[in-house]
Amino acid sequence: MRVLAIGAHPDDLEILCGGALFRFKEQGAKIFSCVLTDGSAGHRLIPADKLRQIRKREAESAARFLGAKLFWMGVKDEFLFDDEHTRLKLIEFIRQAKPDLVFCHSEKDYHQDHQAAFKLCFAASFIAGLKNVKTHSEALFKTPFLYEMDTLTGIGFEPEEYVDISEAFKYKLKMLSKHKSQLKWLKDHDKIDIADLIYSQAHFRGYQSGVELAESFRLVRGWGRVPVKRVLP
Repeated sequence: MRVLAIGAHPDDLEILCGGALFRFKEQGAKIFSCVLTDGSAGHRLIPADKLRQIRKREAESAARFLGAKLFWMGVKDEFLFDDEHTRLKLIEFIRQAKPDLVFCHSEKDYHQDHQAAFKLCFAASFIAGLKNVKTHSEALFKTPFLYEMDTLTGIGFEPEEYVDISEAFKYKLKMLSKHKSQLKWLKDHDKIDIADLIYSQAHFRGYQSGVELAESFRLVRGWGRVPVKRVLP
């Protein structure tokens, strides 16, 4: 398996699918992560120019811990749009990764960058297989399966499949801990202990699925995108 996880901001993947990515890694999958924005808006005290450098280093550190190849798009935080330029850049990243499966944000998530990221992933993961749309890399032979990740706190999300992360949760936390700037920012700005929040959500999803801790996902159904058997770990 080749798995590509695409997040709008530098800590989204750790929060929403970090456990599943470690489960895939344990099964021998090749993991790729893609961060679409530079995260430069996510602090009250650190200036944007300095923060984008910090957040890129944090994303690189988290990817190394996971053993993933990181694609960094660097779009200005809070200004992610599904336009031609951005779509072509994402198509190129997808073609380089050659994924069997792509994780993306939920179409109904709370943040406008997350919603834009879904639209980009839906379009780019299909277009990546069209030879007449040119980028540096060759077109894919098969459209990857597309799975929406849970929303933050699960608002507006109806899970279809669950991944047991009871054993992988400690690695999810370690990967999240690489994003030191955001752990502090979320406490200061939103009064949130993000580690406690993701544990609470994993515990709740675990209750739903009969395990201790779980992450939840939804398959984005469409022609050529529906597997005949389960592909999540």
